[in-house]
Amino acid sequence: MAGSTLEKVRTEALRLSEAERAELAHGLVESLDGPADTDAESAWDAEIVRRLAEIDAGTAKLIDREEMRRRMRARMNRSARRRGRRRGRGAATC
Repeated sequence: MAGSTLEKVRTEALRLSEAERAELAHGLVESLDGPADTDAESAWDAEIVRRLAEIDAGTAKLIDREEMRRRMRARMNRSARRRGRRRGRGAATC
């Protein structure tokens, strides 16, 4: 798309209401996605049902939000350090 055409579309899009811009943005992002993987969707549905059954049965080990955040930060930091080493730059920070 030529720069001027893109700029025209952008200008027109910004004149839309917030709800219309949200709908347009959703449609544009959706257009970038590949086709849905029905096998993955079925597998996730089964996993959700399994996890809910564990919670209902009292066999799941639940953690609070702060513990989940701590674990995710630690995982992200480890991942960033590994990426930094692969690129030969040492540890990266988040």
